[in-house]
Order: sequence, then structure tokens, then C-alpha cells
Amino acid sequence: MGQISRNYFWPGRGSAAGSIIAYALNITDLDPLHYDLLFERFLNPDRISMPDIDIDIQDTRRGEVIEYCAKKYGPERVANICTFGTMAARASVRDVARVLQVPYGESDRLAKLIPPPVQGRHVPIKKSLEEDPDLKKNTKPTRLPKRFMTLRRSWKDDSFARCACRRRGDCAG
Repeated sequence: MGQISRNYFWPGRGSAAGSIIAYALNITDLDPLHYDLLFERFLNPDRISMPDIDIDIQDTRRGEVIEYCAKKYGPERVANICTFGTMAARASVRDVARVLQVPYGESDRLAKLIPPPVQGRHVPIKKSLEEDPDLKKNTKPTRLPKRFMTLRRSWKDDSFARCACRRRGDCAG
């Protein structure tokens, strides 16, 4: 099991267990060569985003770990992490239609004309309008949906996710 000072333990888990580098750095305790684990699960050219390494620390000791990191690296170099959800094309159409009091059946029909995400990426409304004559015929030219898609609709605070930064201020924004 991985370990930092003062006996905080976490198991090797997820795709990181297939990384010989994670094993060599004592992040995981599983030898991927011995267990014939696939490195490609960790770093794969078909993957949309870069891999990350998650660690699990028992709930009762999380405060100690945060305090340890802040003392070691400085409180300005340790920050909470949260995620923001933006309005996707379909949700934008439905929300704008609801505000404009368009009947649900009509807004749902229009929203379903927008193609679903491809490999986790939303198809831009502009491209959808260019490629789907039915969608183009049923919409008025407007910049509103594009503006709505950049709005943050929700946020989620991860109960323990933290960012440790090399330089002062890098954790902000």
C-alpha cells in the first residue's frame, strides 16, 4: 500500500495500478508486471483526458492529511477542488424554451434534434444547425444558446479532493 509520513495508508486502485511508474514511486503497492496488468488502462491514446491517480484516505484522518500538506507545502499551495457543470446544447434548448414558455413537447422535440455527445464532447450548436436541415428550419437565428452553453449551471465540491501546487498562487483559478 502507498504511504506518506505518519502512516496514512491508501490502496492502489483503478487504472493507476497498471502503471510501473506508480509502483516505482510507491504510489501503489501492486507490481503490474507480476500481475500482468495493462498499462494501457492508465495511459491510452484513445482516452480523451490525461490519467489521474486517486487515493483513498480514511474519513477520520483526512483533516490530518490536509493539515500535513498545508504545513509541508504552505496553505497557499493546497486548495479544495470543485467541478462546474455547464449547460449542454440540449439542456440549453430546454431551459430557454421553458423560460420562453414553449410547450414541453415542442422543446423536447427540438432538443432531440441536437446530436448527442461524441466521445464525451458535445457537438457545437452551430455545427448541428449546419448539418441538420430540420433543426435549422425549426430555429430562429440567435446567439443565446451559445452564450448559455458557457454558463456554469451547477457546482460540486468534492469532500476531499485537493490540489497541491508548485508555485504560490497556482492553485487559484
